Amino acid sequence: MVRAIVGANWGDEGKGKITDMLAKESDIIIRFQGGSNAGHTIINNYGRFALHLLPSGVFYDHTTSIIGNGVALNIPYLINEINDLISKGVPKPRILVSDRAQILMPYHVQFDAYEEERLGGKSFGSTKSGIAPFYSDKYAKIGFQVSELFDADSLREKISRVCETKNVLLEHLYHKPLLDPEELFAELLKYKEMVEPYVCDVSAYLYEALKEGKNILLEGQLGSLKDPDHGIYPMVTSSSTLAAYGAIGAGIPPYEIKNITTVVKAYSSAVGQGAFVSELFGEEADELRRRGGDKGEFGATTGRPRRVGWFDAVASRYGCRIQGTTEAVLTVLDVLGYLDELTICTGYEIDGEIVKDFPVTCKLEKAKPVYKKMPGWKCDIRGIRNYNELPAECRAYIEEIEKEIGVPITMVSNGPGRDEIIMRK
Repeated sequence: MVRAIVGANWGDEGKGKITDMLAKESDIIIRFQGGSNAGHTIINNYGRFALHLLPSGVFYDHTTSIIGNGVALNIPYLINEINDLISKGVPKPRILVSDRAQILMPYHVQFDAYEEERLGGKSFGSTKSGIAPFYSDKYAKIGFQVSELFDADSLREKISRVCETKNVLLEHLYHKPLLDPEELFAELLKYKEMVEPYVCDVSAYLYEALKEGKNILLEGQLGSLKDPDHGIYPMVTSSSTLAAYGAIGAGIPPYEIKNITTVVKAYSSAVGQGAFVSELFGEEADELRRRGGDKGEFGATTGRPRRVGWFDAVASRYGCRIQGTTEAVLTVLDVLGYLDELTICTGYEIDGEIVKDFPVTCKLEKAKPVYKKMPGWKCDIRGIRNYNELPAECRAYIEEIEKEIGVPITMVSNGPGRDEIIMRK
C-alpha cells in the first residue's frame, strides 16, 4: 500500500513527526519533491533532528529511504546529513537515490542569492537554497541528471555549453564572477564519487516493491498553499507540493496511492512572503510564536521567525480538498492550552461579500477574516493518550475544525515527541 503524507497549509505543519511515526509500519519512505530549502523537525529516542533532504523515516533499521527523481538533489548536503546522523548514534540508514534525480548545482545557490539581491524589496523571500534556479533549469532542459555524472565526455561538453549561457547573465545582469567550466567539471566528478554508492533505478525498484506488497510512504515538503499551480502564486515554491505529484516524483502509477494523510496545524504559521488572512501581530503573535512547536515558531532551515495566526478553515479546507485528503492529522494542539479563548477563521470578506472558498491570489490580498470564537481549555494536555480524556472545550475545538475541513481527523498530536499522539480511528 502507498500512503502520501502532505501538508494542508503553508508548510511547517509537523509532517516530519507524522512520517517518523508512521514509518514504523512501513518498508520504504520516499521524498518526492523539493530540496534542502525546508526542514522537518524530528524528536525521537536518538535526539532532536532537523532533516532537510533525507526522508523522515530514516531512523528505523528496517526501512529503505529513497530520494526520488522529483527532488532537487544537493549532493554534498545529502552526504553531510547522512554523516551527521551516524555521528549522533543513528544506525547507518539504507538509502537509494534515483538515477533520474537532478542535481542542484553550486551555481544554483549563487543565482538564487543574486536574484533576490537584484529584486530588492520585490523579492520572493527565498531561502537562497537554489531551488527556483534549479527547477528553472530542469524545465529549460539545461539541468543535470545524476545519470549524467557517469559519462565524463558528455558531461564536460554539456558543462561548457551551459556555462556559456550562465556567464552572459553573470556578466551583464548580475555583474558577478564568471563560472569556470573546468572547475565545475572537477566539482561534479567529486559529486559522482559521493553519490555513486546510492544510485539506483528507483522506478524499477519500486515496481518490484509494489508487486511484493511493500508498505510505502511518500513524504511531501511544504504544503498545499505553496504549490506553484494551486497555491498563493507567485509566493510559492518551485515544485508541486501535492500528493498527486508523489506518483511522478517517485516513479509509481498514480492509482497506487491509496491513502492521503494530510497534516493540518491547530493554528496557522508561515515562513516567507504572501497573503496570510488570519495573521496575528504584536504581543499576541509573539506569545504564540514563543510557545509554538518544539522550540518556538522558527524555520527549521533558516531559523527565520514564522508568521503566525489563528486557524484558517478556508485555507485548510481548500488545502485538504486539493490534496485529495482521505484522513487529516491535527498537530501542535497542546500549544493552545494557555488561551482563554480560541479563534477560528471561518470565512473571508472580499469586497463586502463573505466567501468560504479559497480565492486566487489577487482576491486573497483583499480578504479580511471572518472569525468565530470558542472557549479555551486552559490546561496542559500533553501526556493524554485517550481522546475522551481531553477537556470538553478541547474536543469541541477539534470537532469544529473537523466539521469545517470536511474530512475525518484520525490523529491528534499533543506534543513534539514521536509517541505524543492520540488515535481517533
